[in-house]
Amino acid sequence: MRSTLYRCLWIVPLLGLSLPLTLAFEPSVEKGISEFPKLSAATDWPWWRGPLRNGDATSAGAVPTAFKPKDATWKVPVPGRGHSSPIVVGQRVFLTTADEKAQVQSVLAFDRQSGKQLWKKDISQGGFPKRNHSKNTEATATIACDGERLFVVFFHHEALHTTALDLDGNEQWKIKAGAFNPQRYEYGYGTSPIIYRGTVIVTGEYDGASFIAAFDRKTGKEVWRTPRTNSISFSTPTVGHVAGKDQMLISGQEQVASYDPATGKQLWSTAGTTHATCGTMVWSGDMVFASGGYPKAETIAVKADGSREVLWKNNQKCYEQSMIAVDGYVYGLTDNGILFCWEGKTGKEMWKQRLRGPVSASPVLAGGNLYQANELGTLYVWKPNPEKFEMVAENQIGNDSFPSPAVAGGQIFLRVADSSGGKRQEFLYCFGKQR
Repeated sequence: MRSTLYRCLWIVPLLGLSLPLTLAFEPSVEKGISEFPKLSAATDWPWWRGPLRNGDATSAGAVPTAFKPKDATWKVPVPGRGHSSPIVVGQRVFLTTADEKAQVQSVLAFDRQSGKQLWKKDISQGGFPKRNHSKNTEATATIACDGERLFVVFFHHEALHTTALDLDGNEQWKIKAGAFNPQRYEYGYGTSPIIYRGTVIVTGEYDGASFIAAFDRKTGKEVWRTPRTNSISFSTPTVGHVAGKDQMLISGQEQVASYDPATGKQLWSTAGTTHATCGTMVWSGDMVFASGGYPKAETIAVKADGSREVLWKNNQKCYEQSMIAVDGYVYGLTDNGILFCWEGKTGKEMWKQRLRGPVSASPVLAGGNLYQANELGTLYVWKPNPEKFEMVAENQIGNDSFPSPAVAGGQIFLRVADSSGGKRQEFLYCFGKQR
């Protein structure tokens, strides 16, 4: 998810859908899709980092690699300002946004076929923090959807508030998830809600009573609450079936940690990363990978079997953006625009390639290619090849790009802004075949 001290994209995520892909997953991950019968891993992108919560869109079909704004299937203006990534469910695309002058936070729904705005639901008014980081917004956390409800988290009135809507924008329930009032680093909020089985999980980490808490998806009733260190960080947790069990993984606060997503009980933790991180962790087999942050830079690999063994680490930094693991290799586009490929087991640097930073958006694997944009609106497409760097295309979409792509059903959706005319305007683009 995103934004902190010196930038942070935290847009965030989660749950378990199944599909055959190049990333290695335990068979039990496939159970997740049966719990959400109204979702399809091939045609939906229902939460932060997609159906498998790791940026993989292999089952979504081929999407364009080279395109220009004029090639868009459709393009529509987005009111307000936000860095949340789009999600796609059925025939609709959903976003959060904020009118910063009026201090209104809202959810938007667009028609997937035409891009037409279908509805706008105002969730809150007033109570915005006095200060926020210049690269953050008041609508940075990405929506999570279980196929029936949209789960939204906003920061206002010194607290995190979670709202459930149906797909037509009707409120189902609203709760105060927990106090949130950063004083030392007033950089706002950006951690996305995640879904696991019957719960929606919300994270709030700051110089106060930090927590991770799970709430019943149907009622909003609290199921469990786990304290975290009173220290600001911005990473969205993820859930993967790693080392034989479901693990909720999160970095930051000078540690890499794993929790049981059903109970909130800590499974293991080890010293690693930095004080603050923003990117969501990734995994391959029984290995997990994290990167950050502030005040130092570190990328780390840990054995997730409970041994807490650190396999390797280096001094590279993917602070706001997440990394991605493909076929046992880890790809990370660092803050200053250097793309690395590391061997997952050893950390051996396979190659590096200078692109251009700064970077906040996270990568997506689709059609055998990796897609990732920098903050300047350059969307790079390259092959996940550990032997050498292979650029496929370099696209320019807008000139302000913080949200990550959504890929579903042969389409790619991008939220970008354009300030070329002297006035900033956000747009939502759809590229790919019309459904």
